[in-house]
Amino acid sequence: FLVFILTKFEKKLFKPLLLSPPPQQVSQRQDVCCFSSVPSQPVPPLALTLQGYLRALEPLLPPEELSHTRRMVQEFGRPGGLGAKLQEGLERRARHTKNWISDWWVQWAYLESRQPLPVHSNPAISLPRRDYNDWRSQLVFASKLIAAVLDFKAKINSGQLPVEYMRGKPLCMELYPLLFSSCRIPGPKHDYISRHGRSRRSPTHITVVRNYQFFQLEVYNSDGSRMTESQIHSQLLRIRSQSWKTDKEPMGILTSEHRHTWGQAYNRLLRDKLNKESVRLIETGLFSVCLDSPVMRISDEKYASRKAAQILHGGGTFSNSGNRWFDKTLQFVVGEDGSWGILYEQATAEGPPIATLLDHILDYCEKPDPKRAPLVPLPMPKKLYFHIDREIKRDIEHAKQNLDILINDLDVNVFNFTEFGKELPKKHNLSPNSFIQVALQLAYYRVHNDVCPACDIASQRMFRGGRTEYIRSPMNQTLRFIQAFDNPSVSVRVAMLAGNHYTDFIRICHGIDHHLLGLKLQAIEEGLSIPKIFMDTAYGLATHWKLRTGQVPANTDSVMCFGPLVPDGYAICYNPQADHVHFSITAFNCCEETNAETLAVTLKETLYQLQELLQPAV
Repeated sequence: FLVFILTKFEKKLFKPLLLSPPPQQVSQRQDVCCFSSVPSQPVPPLALTLQGYLRALEPLLPPEELSHTRRMVQEFGRPGGLGAKLQEGLERRARHTKNWISDWWVQWAYLESRQPLPVHSNPAISLPRRDYNDWRSQLVFASKLIAAVLDFKAKINSGQLPVEYMRGKPLCMELYPLLFSSCRIPGPKHDYISRHGRSRRSPTHITVVRNYQFFQLEVYNSDGSRMTESQIHSQLLRIRSQSWKTDKEPMGILTSEHRHTWGQAYNRLLRDKLNKESVRLIETGLFSVCLDSPVMRISDEKYASRKAAQILHGGGTFSNSGNRWFDKTLQFVVGEDGSWGILYEQATAEGPPIATLLDHILDYCEKPDPKRAPLVPLPMPKKLYFHIDREIKRDIEHAKQNLDILINDLDVNVFNFTEFGKELPKKHNLSPNSFIQVALQLAYYRVHNDVCPACDIASQRMFRGGRTEYIRSPMNQTLRFIQAFDNPSVSVRVAMLAGNHYTDFIRICHGIDHHLLGLKLQAIEEGLSIPKIFMDTAYGLATHWKLRTGQVPANTDSVMCFGPLVPDGYAICYNPQADHVHFSITAFNCCEETNAETLAVTLKETLYQLQELLQPAV
């Protein structure tokens, strides 16, 4: 077991998604969007990717099917064959584009997806509950949060945001300016991103939504200075006074629909001039702030799960789901009960910039308001109105029904494992992330008596325009380890020997999925038929991610939450702290095979057993 997760190479190669790399201030001011020393992303060698692909299939396919796929892959990868031709096309693309895969990845993974954004796409981060339980304190904290985000934006605009480094190398910072004044727009076949932050007259307002009612709130004074916390607070009080009742139609629910359905409703909505103006103000706003009613509290044990679900989807149409515009890149949720967090749209935003932003907010909130409010009258926040005809009313009712069905189908289980944290594996010279990954694989096997395609997520920001990449768990070696660990007749030494191949497997499989996708899309780009290896059932099986995992290291007790990638899968996020680990597990209730609570209980038992292996009782 120790060999399995101890090797030095493993620590270097199997890195988790570092959502908040420790930033270091560069010695001179630089435009964070144009940090020239970040290299271009190379195209991996074709032979290495194909070898890794076959290794990934070994525990998933029976021998005869594996032999068939192996022959197909060998034919694809032979010198002078189709694979070599497509590889040349990718290398040519890499020479003439900023990043050979990122634009394709965003288009394929996000913008062409027709699934609803809540649950299926937008991640949520639930932060530790604030120490208040009334609307007055809610507005005070919301004012502080808004001021903190504006301060972060000012650092980006002035080039004062420190360039971040990972293992001594600078990271690409291009996503940061795109976080603000951007929004996803639904389309009939695919969506697109509307960005307004770099226009000559950049927007100066945010959108605040309470009781399903949207407001345009200017957050800059006429002289261009940012509003102070007290100014923002006085404006939020005005918004509250204009949004007492919840009898308004929840327009934001429309954005929760299937993308094709929402696209049709979007076109109907924009026929009306009043609706078009209101939608435009929501889309162009710097970000949105959702002032939610309290989370229904049943028990302390279930509160963490309900709080995370509240950020993720709003809790349903009888709760706060009408307080969302799911297309918006950044939405900050502030509950009346002290719950708060962020919901973001992934086509533009990703974990690393979001985590850095949240760290800035938390630091800012510890400081007093540095400015006094100028004695100038403030314009009244503008309430956004909609003209709702019979068709739009019908669209809203359908969206409400569909969202409630989706929410009721999602099982969210958030818990804090308090027996130990990342210090325990570190004390034994083990990688905490690998230690937890082993526990997740072992827990899944114990529940389902099988291994499955599983992916972690790694950042590619060491390359210009880099986004993320899937890191496959070493299924063949994992299976041997699990069988050895659970079988008392097999020595744990067998598991140690199986682990000897772990590092080599990670090296082979590192980055195969985006490369395979690039080869497939290159064929389409060149007007060729899709290669046979991508039409093979083995490829569908290998990319049916039943276990999507992600480490979300943070300086606070936050937890990320999102839905599974496939109907019969799980999504698991974890945030290891020194002496405890926060977990979130989601699964769909409609699948009889999966159960988030069962997996959570099994995971806890597995962690206890791994602890005993490291610290055997005397």
